[in-house]
Amino acid sequence: MLTIKEISISGYEKVIEGVDPSRGLHCFIAIHNTLLGPSLGGTRIHPYANAQDALNDVLRLSKAMTYKSAVAEDGLGGGKSVIIADPSKAKTPELLYAFAEVIDSLKGIYIAAEDVGSTIEDMALIRQKTPYVAALSSEKSSGDPSRFTAWGVFRGIQAVAKKIWHSKSLRGKTIAIEGLGNVGHKLANILFWEGASLIVCDIKEELAHHIAHDNAAKIISPDKFYKVECDILAPCAMGGTINSNTISQLRCKAIAGSANNQLENSKIGKQLFDKNILYAPDYIINSGGIINAAAEFDERGYDPSFARDKVNHIYDILLNIFLKSEMEKIPTNLVADLIAEHNLSQGIGKRRNKIIFK
Repeated sequence: MLTIKEISISGYEKVIEGVDPSRGLHCFIAIHNTLLGPSLGGTRIHPYANAQDALNDVLRLSKAMTYKSAVAEDGLGGGKSVIIADPSKAKTPELLYAFAEVIDSLKGIYIAAEDVGSTIEDMALIRQKTPYVAALSSEKSSGDPSRFTAWGVFRGIQAVAKKIWHSKSLRGKTIAIEGLGNVGHKLANILFWEGASLIVCDIKEELAHHIAHDNAAKIISPDKFYKVECDILAPCAMGGTINSNTISQLRCKAIAGSANNQLENSKIGKQLFDKNILYAPDYIINSGGIINAAAEFDERGYDPSFARDKVNHIYDILLNIFLKSEMEKIPTNLVADLIAEHNLSQGIGKRRNKIIFK
């Protein structure tokens, strides 16, 4: 039997926990802010060590989604969901149907999409039980967001190059990528064709070898990623990996990857700034996926060209952040937060048309 209970968390509009032991479901959905529009965020399926870890993750991720959409001006708010399960073993249609019922109880203030551990096929199953799903594989939907996320990260890396070397060319630059999933492997392919020298790692050795072969990359073990000497470090796996333990090991000029919540806390951003390591704020550089998903709610209908052109703007946003950081002598992550908070307080990018779910 499904039970849904609300958890009171200061600073969040709504946080709920859904449990259905008979169908293997234990989930959390966090809605951080809907000032600019209904919240949209992916569904992460991960075998968290305990419920508190899962709750902490969904809170961090949903707040980041608020800031991501605020800067992207996509007319959406910040929300996220997590399911405590091993996606390779415990993900079943019954579990996803139960989760869909939890989403449906929110009546559209949260819209789900794929994320780490979930797929477009999973979203299609969820869509059978609730209309509040985005980024499906259909004619009217935006489909797999990973190519847009990867392209946005690439444009962000170009902005990093422009800032450091005064040219957006990446030919001959050494870029290390951690995590070769939907986004990471697409990013590696783009960078290969741009002439970058690649170093890659993934917990799946066979996948790492396959990607390395196709993109002339050097393979390292994941435990050596933060020690590797390179020009740009691109974390594209789980978050919290730039932390008090790894920051002293860094041998890079910049960090620019697709992972969410890369910094353990905001103080790490100041330490990177002091070490003269340029940081591309994660929720800016990885916003291509949410920009693409938001485009399907445009009054004119979904147009991938419109989404592509807006994702390209990540390059300009980051250059502006880098400039402000240099001029005001404050870390880039703080600059990004200030822009997001300004947009929220002024209603910049607020959705004009109500989303109609069918």
